[in-house]
Amino acid sequence: MAFSDIKTQKEKETSREKTIIKTSIIGIAANVFLAAFKAVIGLMTRSIAIVLDAVNNISDAGSSLITIIGTKLAGKEPDKKHPFGYGRTEYLSALIISVIVLYAGITSFTESVKQIIHPETPEYNTVSLVIVAAAAIVKILLGRYVKAVGTRVNSDSLINSGQDALLDSIISISTLAAAVIFIAFHISLGAWLGVIISGVIIKSGIEMLKETISRILGESNDAELARDIYKTVESIEDVHGAYDLVLNNYGPDNWNGSIHIEVPDTYSADRLDQLIRNITLKVLKEHHVILTAVSVYSVNTKDPEVIETLQKVREIVFSHEHVKQLHGFYLLKDEKIMRFDIVISFDAKDRRSVYKEVVSDVKKAFPEYNLQVAMDTDFSEE
Repeated sequence: MAFSDIKTQKEKETSREKTIIKTSIIGIAANVFLAAFKAVIGLMTRSIAIVLDAVNNISDAGSSLITIIGTKLAGKEPDKKHPFGYGRTEYLSALIISVIVLYAGITSFTESVKQIIHPETPEYNTVSLVIVAAAAIVKILLGRYVKAVGTRVNSDSLINSGQDALLDSIISISTLAAAVIFIAFHISLGAWLGVIISGVIIKSGIEMLKETISRILGESNDAELARDIYKTVESIEDVHGAYDLVLNNYGPDNWNGSIHIEVPDTYSADRLDQLIRNITLKVLKEHHVILTAVSVYSVNTKDPEVIETLQKVREIVFSHEHVKQLHGFYLLKDEKIMRFDIVISFDAKDRRSVYKEVVSDVKKAFPEYNLQVAMDTDFSEE
């Protein structure tokens, strides 16, 4: 990759970091402002729903602060202890925000139940209702803005914060509805409404937590990114096919990986070396993915009998359901060795059983050959 490309990529990373921090600061300012107003109004009206809403705003401000810290840590340069960088720190900050949301939901539920057991008569006035309504509008706008920015810059922390803000707007609207009902019919529903809202918050927190943990554990390849990389590699001259792409994620938009390619068996070592370098540079330039390894399958190109054998093997292999690919085929006629790889879908009830059936059928058709068949996985399978 040219120096200009590296510089451009670094500028993009810096711009992304600045965008996340700027958005988080806006979130902190808005939430601190709303929390102060709601706390005063909640205490004045003795409304548990408004007080809990104020506390929730403080937790939201804390979430934005955690996002800033996580983003700054994630931007640290790789070092000896962490040679792949600190990008995954963003996932940890998203995890902490998920826990905060879950904790807020549980706390809200507890306080609401206490209020049901020991109720207090709320006191509402026009000023408090106007402030709650304004807070709901601010939270809707803030939530949509933060979530949109998070989606644009691929930040789970911002997306979670935005989602939390939208939940807060629902809380404010529900609190307003409870106040109107109390004024009109003298029926206090604030505590019961708190229980329902708490359930929504807890559910949202659990979903955020599951999604973030899934990313930390390691998910399948980004299907669209994988397809694009395959197309790029296969577009290079003399690459007959590209397979077995494995992508390892080290933070948002930070990928390392490996891939297998098929090349003619006439390739010399120096040509192969140049081809692999070309592939690595092109993938890095077009997709910002570092290919740490490019493995090679040799393709028979000189023997018509081998080519005919491959066609027969293909017919046998693809007659089995759930077989997605056959690649890396090579025939050593003198040694009586036939080798190839097959990819079996995760949709198969028993992938190992499908593999054994394929090998058995090929063996029946070519009993004179010693089979070397590997079962591969498509890490980009949708």
